[in-house]
Amino acid sequence: MNRSHAFPTPSRSFAHHWQLDPEVVFLNHGAFGACPTTVLEAQQAFQRQLEREPLRFVMREYEPLLDHARTVLADFVGAAPANLVFVPNATTGVNSVLRSLSFSPGDELLTTNHAYNACCNALRFVAERSGAKVVVAEIPFPLALDLQTAEAQIHQAILSQVSPRTRLVMLDHVSSPTALIFPLRSLIQALAAQGIETLIDGAHAPGMLPLNLETLGATYYTGNCHKWLCAPKGAGFLYVQPERQSQIRPLTISHGANANRTDRSRFQLEFDWTGTQDYSAYLAVATAIDYLDNLLPQGWADVMTHNRLLALQAREILCNALEQPLPCPAEMVGAIAAVPLPTRFGIPEAMTSEIDPLQDWLWEIYQIEVPIVPLFNPARKLIRVSAQIYNDLEQYHYLAHALQQRLKDLD
Repeated sequence: MNRSHAFPTPSRSFAHHWQLDPEVVFLNHGAFGACPTTVLEAQQAFQRQLEREPLRFVMREYEPLLDHARTVLADFVGAAPANLVFVPNATTGVNSVLRSLSFSPGDELLTTNHAYNACCNALRFVAERSGAKVVVAEIPFPLALDLQTAEAQIHQAILSQVSPRTRLVMLDHVSSPTALIFPLRSLIQALAAQGIETLIDGAHAPGMLPLNLETLGATYYTGNCHKWLCAPKGAGFLYVQPERQSQIRPLTISHGANANRTDRSRFQLEFDWTGTQDYSAYLAVATAIDYLDNLLPQGWADVMTHNRLLALQAREILCNALEQPLPCPAEMVGAIAAVPLPTRFGIPEAMTSEIDPLQDWLWEIYQIEVPIVPLFNPARKLIRVSAQIYNDLEQYHYLAHALQQRLKDLD
């Protein structure tokens, strides 16, 4: 391990709340999140409660605890609790919707070239099974730096691909590869005016952006709690408009399918229990929301503002170091930022699950954990940095130094 260069220590103000390795510069919160110690302890307490008396927990205690967690989460994301169910992650939420809906030969399912690969795979799966067609809107990246122009570019790219056969449009709220905040409200309104349903992959949005799902207007919205909410791994949610809930079924059909209860909807009866498993991550979501709300004076508003400003500073540091222009308006940046890399770092040839050689090099030589992301049409590699309150500017300067050193090595 090369430590001849100055190695930044994590932010002393907040890093101690997490269990992250202090010997690693962790700039990849956006991939899998990171859970504070106190939240993990809350999850473990639920696990101990289960194991002390499993039947009592499952049959008598679990449902009220789940309802409490749902109510806290629903308030945080601006949804009625009746419209919200827990799922392990946003990919499960996307699959639950897509595999519940029926499509016919010739139907078109529209998405974009910025969509998450796993969700695109699900879209292709249901299309191939039914004879429907996946249509991909090509959104440029970089975008214009003027917000109005950039939003017009996105609108044009998506709406120009809508046809009389378009049945469903799957959009990101915050795109995984390019870290763009999509202008969802206006897109959803434009599509709804044509009678087209929307499925929103909001994997990154909860805890990064203020949400009000009831006013946003998406037909279906799924998000992760383990990323920017900092809940344990295995906690996400699915929001479905009331008039569509009877159509949406969980991937696992269990007891709720024929339960004769009338105190809650079939939608919740089916999703709330899909078989014996560890549901403690769901139950700890309320603790995560409350815990981060108490770390800064103005709670979550301060957390979101802090992380966004840090991400904007990080991308400026990287763009300056790499002599790259800013790739999108500042208004489209949340707590993650993507910067196109110079072509000297190579270009991606195909979608792969393998770690990029540059990502491995940064880890092996500098102990920096940061993703190198492929983008196609045009083919570019992006570096995507996350900003959480345990990060600080020194870490991004350290990354910039490492990238500059690598460019020198390539010359």
